[in-house]
Amino acid sequence: MSWWRKQKPKRYQEDQRTAPVNGVIWLLAALLLVILPHLLRQPGWVVATCLAILTWRLFKEFKGWALPRTVFRLLLAVTLLAGTYFQYRTLNGLDAGTTLLTLMLSLKLIELRTLRDAMIVILLGYFLVLSGFLYDQSILSGLYLLSVVLLLTTSLLVLNHSDEGQSQAKKEYFKRATAILLQALPLVLILFILVPRIPGPLWALPNNSSSGTTGLSDKMSIGDITRLADSDAVAFRVNFTGEIPAADKLYWRGPILWQTDGRNWSTLNRADPFNALTAPPFTHLSEAIEYSVTLLPHKQRWLFALDLVVEQPEQSFLRRDFQLLHKDKINELYRYTVRSVLDYKNSQLLPQERKKALQLPANSNPQTRALAQQWRQQASSDQQLVTLALNYFQYQPFYYSRTPPALRGEPIDQFLFSAKKGFCEHYAAAFVTLMRGAGVPARVVTGYQGGEYSELGDYLLVRQSDAHAWAEVWLQESGWVRVDPTRVIPPDRIEAYEDLQRFTDTRNDKLFNPDTRWLHSAWLQTQRGWDAVNHQWSQWVVGFDQQQQQRLLERLGLGNLNIFALVGIMVLLILALLATLSLYLLYQRQKQREPLQQAYQTLCQRLAKRGVDNAPWLGPKQRCQQAMRKLPKQRQEIKSLFNHYIQLRYTKNQTADAQRAFIQAVKRFRC
Repeated sequence: MSWWRKQKPKRYQEDQRTAPVNGVIWLLAALLLVILPHLLRQPGWVVATCLAILTWRLFKEFKGWALPRTVFRLLLAVTLLAGTYFQYRTLNGLDAGTTLLTLMLSLKLIELRTLRDAMIVILLGYFLVLSGFLYDQSILSGLYLLSVVLLLTTSLLVLNHSDEGQSQAKKEYFKRATAILLQALPLVLILFILVPRIPGPLWALPNNSSSGTTGLSDKMSIGDITRLADSDAVAFRVNFTGEIPAADKLYWRGPILWQTDGRNWSTLNRADPFNALTAPPFTHLSEAIEYSVTLLPHKQRWLFALDLVVEQPEQSFLRRDFQLLHKDKINELYRYTVRSVLDYKNSQLLPQERKKALQLPANSNPQTRALAQQWRQQASSDQQLVTLALNYFQYQPFYYSRTPPALRGEPIDQFLFSAKKGFCEHYAAAFVTLMRGAGVPARVVTGYQGGEYSELGDYLLVRQSDAHAWAEVWLQESGWVRVDPTRVIPPDRIEAYEDLQRFTDTRNDKLFNPDTRWLHSAWLQTQRGWDAVNHQWSQWVVGFDQQQQQRLLERLGLGNLNIFALVGIMVLLILALLATLSLYLLYQRQKQREPLQQAYQTLCQRLAKRGVDNAPWLGPKQRCQQAMRKLPKQRQEIKSLFNHYIQLRYTKNQTADAQRAFIQAVKRFRC
């Protein structure tokens, strides 16, 4: 052990070298970009701490500030650890883990002294870059993080080639780092295609806000939200095998709301035995259509599909109320294929199902109940009762508005008899309440309606702003029938153009309207093109799951190979890639040395004419000694030429300018 302390390995001695100032500056710039996306998601005290540490380190490099003592660093580490725990009540999980990693990476900067410390910081930076994909997997995020990786790699080169720092141009470091990343790209593609896909949670959606935005939930509360904001966020994209159905057929079924207390509506309790019942038998009244849905993560088990699913994806099941559910929560981009029929008839209603579809709280919304009983006396059938309710919405002064008044007390009574202004949830809840009050089984269905067709990608884009609620009633002769009371509101009483257009066309009229200003139209077209690019990114990168991988391997003729054969092919491809890269680099090095060697041979030939031995086994130093003895008057010039050649040939200093200088010096040499 004592011998090792005296004779420390060369690699250890290099690791203990002081980190060069120019390399540390590059590293600080890279780390600022590494932690920036995380700081935007983290508490203010974390942001202040990280920026303060970065500032301290900058002043250390430029002003010579001293680094804090060990005791202070330990106390600060314990304090930040405790702060993270009290902030998140855990040290595990995505948010707590990334916060802790960000803080510890920043703390490492105030003890960074040696090259080894700098290497650890860079490795932590790479790891923190990887964690950024757990939050955002978009193209823009990928490009940003790729640029951060480029800057980290550049910092790595500067730190390990500080001897070139004075003469090497900054762009040379970038060129080297870019070359390294490009050389790694084929290896990345091989691993991406052949390594088995492992499913798992990737990123979390932000918590719901109390302000209310267009979107989907398994609950709704009538009268509390007085302003419904649009959200252009993408919910899912759909590729149809054949023609896209008409806009008024595009009802994407989601959660079914059975229970109500008069104001709030919700799905059945998860433990309710009814949830375990499978779909009842039904009769097809139309041909089935096939389509593939690319669903963005929503942290729920809902899968969206058109009524009625006849062929569902694996790992999913169709409940008795026709809601399609996956066995796990959708925590990552999920692509699935479905077959549905748009017209059907079912004729089975269980007693417990009827009971749930007639549930109303006692003594709630008395005016609504009275109106329902009045219609019950007038109507000769349930179908006629439905018609009476729809006529009421159509001919009374009801308005479809995203800024309805607040409803207090009995919300359905206020909506039907005084406010008469609301959006889809108001109308669906009011209609179902009327039907149940009249003894007709009914339920609220939530999901999405319509969609926007993208000509560039040939798919249907469904946004969160397309979220919708409608009703279903049980009619003895037809079974469950969809009824959308918002559709009977006259166009002149629909305040938002989008709410009117969604039922008539899947095209965005603003793109084709000649009255639309060209700049706005161009902007919409740009948005459409960008979404098409995002769709392909989602299909082939983010959504490259086991099924996508299997289909690609089948196209490549590798679909029937087992895991061992695939691993063997992957190893062979990697070895072939590395061999090709090694040969290429060797060729480039030889190519760079070729002019140098030619100039050296010219020098040797000229000296041979003056009696200097030109044997091929003689090295430059031996030949230099002979030449200086033969030509003592040119001793200094010969020594300078050979030293210059040795430096170019056997050291790292092989810049193009130095090589050209040697070649010119050989041309000027005369003996």
